[in-house]
Amino acid sequence: MDTLKESTEEELDIPHEWLEEFEAAARRPLALRMHYAFIHTYKPVLDDALYRSFDTMEEYRQWCERNLPVWLGYARSFDGVHSEQS
Repeated sequence: MDTLKESTEEELDIPHEWLEEFEAAARRPLALRMHYAFIHTYKPVLDDALYRSFDTMEEYRQWCERNLPVWLGYARSFDGVHSEQS
């Protein structure tokens, strides 16, 4: 094992093609890597308006409970368990 690449490939069983892709990505300029690092995923209701404002945190929480699907992760937590609203 003369190189880190060989060591990593053998010890972690990483496919050779994956390592080549990683090394190619590492050679790209930082701005290009940052461009490809973030993937925009549409979030129902949240992405449907430019902004929303609330006078209190309680108003915001109530709005989330009434309008957002639970799977987005904005439901209140009670003892570490999300409320069962859909």
